[in-house]
Amino acid sequence: MCKWEVTKGASAWSHVSCLSVLLLLLLCSALPVACHDGHGTLRSPRGASSSSSVVVGRHVRSYSHLTGDVRKRKLFSYQKFFLRIDQNGTVNGTKSKDDPFSILEIKSVDVGIVAIKGLDSNYYLAINKKGVVYGAKEFGTDCKLIERIEENRYNTYASAEWRNKKKPMFVGLNNSGKTVRAKKTRRKNTTTHFLPIPIP
Repeated sequence: MCKWEVTKGASAWSHVSCLSVLLLLLLCSALPVACHDGHGTLRSPRGASSSSSVVVGRHVRSYSHLTGDVRKRKLFSYQKFFLRIDQNGTVNGTKSKDDPFSILEIKSVDVGIVAIKGLDSNYYLAINKKGVVYGAKEFGTDCKLIERIEENRYNTYASAEWRNKKKPMFVGLNNSGKTVRAKKTRRKNTTTHFLPIPIP
């Protein structure tokens, strides 16, 4: 704490020194020395950052850049079928590499959630409440799918809305290329595993 002393020939110097100390304290108190982790505790920043944004609260990241991301892919199943959605909205698998109904558009609609549409058929890949995998003409709740990369590098696609006894329901093709009732699927079951293949 500054001690204000007025002595002969030194009053001006003491006044300037105390002002400098006060300004320094004010500047230090304005710096972000800790951030809240959203669970009632404070933690120090991990490192210096040149970002002009201030980290506040629990939701600190913006993923808005992911929304609208569009990829053209073929989904090649673990059972060696290309997933297709035909002109009638029927979902099944094909061995043909040239089947136009197997060309799909995968679009991010939220963080980790995608919409998959057949480019030739204009039907969306969907799972309803009963676990039926089908093609929907209009985008709706059934068409929101959680995309996840599994340990074997294949992707799974589960309904973002519906669950069966609190368990996820997945898009799947059996060894005959037919869709599997989503209520019977499990994440570790390879019938639900697909490899996204980029299309030039």
